[in-house]
Amino acid sequence: MEYKFRTPIAIVFVLTTALATAADYAGSAACESCHPRIYARWKKTRMANVIRDPRQHPEAILPDLSKPNPLVTFTRDDIAFVYGSKWKQRYFSKIGDDYFVQPAQWDIAHQKWLPYFAKNGTDWWTADYPPDNRKRPTGPLCDGCHSVNYNIRTKAVAEWNVGCEKCHGPGSEHVHHPARDNIVNPARLSSVQANDVCIQCHSQGRPLQNPIAGRYYDWPVGFQAGGNLQDYWKLEDHRLGELSFTHFPEGTAHKNRMQGNDFVTSTMYECGVTCFSCHDVHGTDNDADLLKPASVMCLECHGPRSPNGPHAATIGQHTHHKASSPGNECVACHMPKIEQTLADVYVRAHTFRFITPTMTDLYKIPNPCTACHTDRSTGWATEQLKHWKDFSPWRVSD
Repeated sequence: MEYKFRTPIAIVFVLTTALATAADYAGSAACESCHPRIYARWKKTRMANVIRDPRQHPEAILPDLSKPNPLVTFTRDDIAFVYGSKWKQRYFSKIGDDYFVQPAQWDIAHQKWLPYFAKNGTDWWTADYPPDNRKRPTGPLCDGCHSVNYNIRTKAVAEWNVGCEKCHGPGSEHVHHPARDNIVNPARLSSVQANDVCIQCHSQGRPLQNPIAGRYYDWPVGFQAGGNLQDYWKLEDHRLGELSFTHFPEGTAHKNRMQGNDFVTSTMYECGVTCFSCHDVHGTDNDADLLKPASVMCLECHGPRSPNGPHAATIGQHTHHKASSPGNECVACHMPKIEQTLADVYVRAHTFRFITPTMTDLYKIPNPCTACHTDRSTGWATEQLKHWKDFSPWRVSD
């Protein structure tokens, strides 16, 4: 059935209420009594601590604000929320009923201040907002992914951070009458809908309807776990051969928050693999909340002589690198760090495709060979690959 809306208000009403009539939001704390172990793990994750109030968590502010810096034009008292703790940290100030990002961000890796400002002509939304951070509210641009059930009319949230109901949907009915059929469990969804739960925030795109009630949104307004993301969200376009703000010319992302854009182009996605086949957002002791260390995780499905590949007798024969070397790691070649999150800090690609040196020559996309062997040329790398017996010389030279 096709719905046609005459006004943005109608759109707002449908998108914010269509899936919320049967149950309301109870908050993550309501889940603890029945799921104490999962709740305890989740509570320590970055998902649960994306946004922190420095009045409740003074330790959340990582840099020493007492040290003067020309980029820092705000004080601790100006900070209503702290965002981020892994790669970068940004600072939100409240003005009226909106939040706004301060023009300086803390580079955690290098322990230094950097300017923060989205230049015109970069993100698609810059054309629709003034070139001033104080006129770019976080509600339409950020908060929908950093909270549970951001209400675009009241600008209130059910809960800050990525709480249980961000992935499981409204939980009040389940809290009062626990049952399988009154809560969303991504593990029981189709692989497409299950991945949508993660892709809603881990992707670059825009709502199908924009503006909504006079504002342009950079997150899928109205989407809830269990729904079809394509009904709310369009992934960022890419034209083959074009270097854009988000993509390399051959189609791989070069910007952070694009794991979903990458993943939907992968063979893994096509075969029904889900994000939680590898990650557990409830929290683990492994990097990126992987179920197991990366070197173990990949080999559970891709062991030697596996139908899934590699087809060599040993991993060493496949990688042509020593067992203890970085080049022997699956992620080194199939998930290179080529997507920028801040300055020279990069995150891993999620296409799982091996980027050949020839592709570097054709599309200027970094390949894992010369990214590691920085003193060598792409020609050298291509010639080496042609002599690897378990690789097609035709594919590596493409």
